[in-house]
Amino acid sequence: MLRNSGLSENCHDREGCKKDFQLLMLKKDKLIVLKTAWLAIFYMCIPTGYALGYVYGGLVGTYLNWRFAFWVEAILMLPFAVLGFVMKPLNLKGFAPAESKQALISEETDVQEVQDTDALNDSAKPTKEKFSHMFSKMKCTCIDLNQFSRFIKDMKALLVDKVYVVNVLGYCAYNFVLGAYSYWGPKAGYKIYNMSDADLIFGGITIVCGILGTLAGGYVLDLMKSTIPNAFKLLSVTTFFGAIFCFTAFCFQNMYAFLAFFSVGELLVFAIQGPVNYICLHCVNPSLRPLSMAISTVSIHIFGDVPSSPLVGVLQDAINNWRETSLILTSILFPAAGIWFTGIFLHSVDRFNEDSEGQVTEVDRSNATPLLEPRVAETSLFC
Repeated sequence: MLRNSGLSENCHDREGCKKDFQLLMLKKDKLIVLKTAWLAIFYMCIPTGYALGYVYGGLVGTYLNWRFAFWVEAILMLPFAVLGFVMKPLNLKGFAPAESKQALISEETDVQEVQDTDALNDSAKPTKEKFSHMFSKMKCTCIDLNQFSRFIKDMKALLVDKVYVVNVLGYCAYNFVLGAYSYWGPKAGYKIYNMSDADLIFGGITIVCGILGTLAGGYVLDLMKSTIPNAFKLLSVTTFFGAIFCFTAFCFQNMYAFLAFFSVGELLVFAIQGPVNYICLHCVNPSLRPLSMAISTVSIHIFGDVPSSPLVGVLQDAINNWRETSLILTSILFPAAGIWFTGIFLHSVDRFNEDSEGQVTEVDRSNATPLLEPRVAETSLFC
């Protein structure tokens, strides 16, 4: 009886573990299927930050001096800056673990120190010391040149990738409009519709529509099956119809009609955050993902929201009509939708799983070679 009871309990335990394992795998599959939705949740912080900036700036500017807004913001951001220095770095796919790189650097340093010590012990002549010092400088220069050439090679790989270039070009045009909206939107609303609390109204609309639109864009792409062509389809369609609603909104004389149409337009326009970053991550090799996201971010600021605000200001000074200025600005969303539409017809390859997790890049491999093979002075001199 006891034996049978123990066997029965063992079977129940195994069945329970099996069910737990199946449940765990099901949850893992769901996470993989909803990967674009998770990406959208991450990038939801951008419109939320815009919106909170509207509300926060309006409230602080009304009740306190405007300088307090920047002081409070600096204090709130200080812990994040500190965490950026003290947090353990992530192990990115396509790169060697940070610990192995650190160990590699320390071992190379130890080997170099031993070699320098042996060289000094062999001869105490000043000329020998100068030559050793000069040789170490030449070696550092060679390493820097190798890293720079690697960077140029990676940049070339990004710039010749048509899918990546088209995606970033559309993103720049899109961000040109969003940047000007964030700067001039409340003032345009105040001048056109006599909004008393334009900051709070625009902030409230952006909070709700930004969060819902960004989340919806990620979930819809997952439902469509997350592929690069489907992402381009979603980008072009949502941006095109969002531009129609925003453009129509500025044509109304009634403020409530404007708010209704503009809210729908923003809901559609903000749906691009998940798909556009999905393309940036999936059209390049895993080892190029950090550079891909960095160049995308730099580009949308240099060619997007940074020049848009002063250019819209110059346009407003020239025509002196906020409605016409807003309509001209909003019309730039149509070329953005057209650029993304062309991406549907480009040959695209999803490179998400091309590199294995344990793969080491060429730079790491070249740095690791001297630890496995004896160093030769001639090859070091010619790098």
